[in-house]
Amino acid sequence: MNAVHRLHALPPDAACDLPVGLPAGTPVDLLDEAAQAFLAGLHREFEARRQALLRARHTRQAAFDAGALPDFRADTRGIRESAWTVAPAPVALRDRRVEITGPVDPKMVINALNSGAQCYMADFEDSTSPTWANLLTGQRALREAAAGSLTFEGNGKRYALLPEARQAVLIVRPRGWHLDEKHVLVDGAPMSAALFDAGLFAFHNAHALAARDRGPYLYLPKLQSMEEAQLWDDALAHIERALGLPVGQIRVTVLIETLPAAFEMDEILHALRGRIAGLNCGRWDYIFSYIKTFRRHRDRVLPERGQVTMTQPFLKAYSELLIQTCHRRGAHAMGGMAAQIPIPGDEAANEAAMDRVRADKLREVTAGHDGTWVAHPALIPIARQVFDARMRGPHQHAMTRDDVLVARDDLIAPSLGTITHAGFAGNVEVCVRYLAAWLDGNGCVPIHGMMEDAATAEIARAQLWQWLHHADADASGAPGMPLHLDDGTAIDDALFDRVLLSLPSRLARQAVPGAARVAEAIALLEALTRADTLADFLTLPAYERL
Repeated sequence: MNAVHRLHALPPDAACDLPVGLPAGTPVDLLDEAAQAFLAGLHREFEARRQALLRARHTRQAAFDAGALPDFRADTRGIRESAWTVAPAPVALRDRRVEITGPVDPKMVINALNSGAQCYMADFEDSTSPTWANLLTGQRALREAAAGSLTFEGNGKRYALLPEARQAVLIVRPRGWHLDEKHVLVDGAPMSAALFDAGLFAFHNAHALAARDRGPYLYLPKLQSMEEAQLWDDALAHIERALGLPVGQIRVTVLIETLPAAFEMDEILHALRGRIAGLNCGRWDYIFSYIKTFRRHRDRVLPERGQVTMTQPFLKAYSELLIQTCHRRGAHAMGGMAAQIPIPGDEAANEAAMDRVRADKLREVTAGHDGTWVAHPALIPIARQVFDARMRGPHQHAMTRDDVLVARDDLIAPSLGTITHAGFAGNVEVCVRYLAAWLDGNGCVPIHGMMEDAATAEIARAQLWQWLHHADADASGAPGMPLHLDDGTAIDDALFDRVLLSLPSRLARQAVPGAARVAEAIALLEALTRADTLADFLTLPAYERL
């Protein structure tokens, strides 16, 4: 960890020193005594509850490891079966047909806000490597963007914001409940990364954004239960009181990107009903969560990730249940990410990639989604054209999807498919390449025509762990898809070793981001894959190496 020194901030309601530890050299304009006191108040109020909820996650996963299956909760049946709706969406969030996502560096912030999308999700989570410099640069960029003064100079060009009427609406995604912010110590303990990201953004920008009916707005990631949603609601109410904002001023959208959360969508909406605008199909993290939830279930091992598309029955059921649930409650049902990026110099490959984007967005709008995500500005016109042709108004809440009947088994149905050598080796490569870049401070990485973030790396390494740890059971006739390559090659440590050993020479011939960290990334992937237990998140051990 960077060198830490003690700063003392005086809370507004107490006459005592409030110890907060920050890295030496932290800029005072972002974290002065008032900001420190505000963050410390959040930590002291909610840290015990956060830790209790994280322990509850581990208890629930232990039950899944022992053979239990997730299901709808009996104790919340009344919430699911009663009639209620969420608060109406603010004007700025009524039409969200195309949203662009990306990290929070100044150039990206400007380009995303100027992109022509309805909304821009500024991401402190999966597409940002959380170095202290990246976090502070991102907070400063968003503060200047909220003030309308953000500029950037690079590559001989000067970037500046368009007038606000032509900008995308800013929505910030803080990190999840499971992550600490090791650079901020309150009473000697690291504070929640989620509350640091959301709290500091609100502290600096809430009043400016509220005055213009622009929020603040947040995207909340990786929730697993209604209790975790309630913690967010209480924390945001605390922020509103501390900053003198009206209750419900901070509005949120929740990503349904964990399997347990899919069984609590009504409950999550209900817990946040005074401030929630919608739910989002965070499908890449959802696939990762499916693998992690069923890490010990041989009969639910997935095929290679290229075959796990939204047409797989368990994913189709999840997306359609989300649409039905949201529209019943008056909330937006946001679609998932198109991660493709333009492929210069190869017209045929580029057109094929864009055709895949069109097909995916057509599936979403036809199913009833109210908007969708893209990772690159070039995809915005494609996504908008598809949604404009099918969605004449600002949303599709009237499409109630009463035809959807989703039971427990539909959400956890195993998928059939295969594992090819290319699929196995591709998981190794994408994980190593992403990890190397992440360790080098870059959390959003172009790989093989896709803009990848941490979710892809999580799927890749979780699949490798699961395939290798269940391969021995394959010979015993255990139920599930075959656990060998489609050409009959055994999936074992020898195969994993061969692929790992071939990587350094192949990557050395390419200009890959984070090239100097490839050996470290390989070592980390090897350790995680050979471990007896699948690690909850790749970013937890990797964070200690930043």
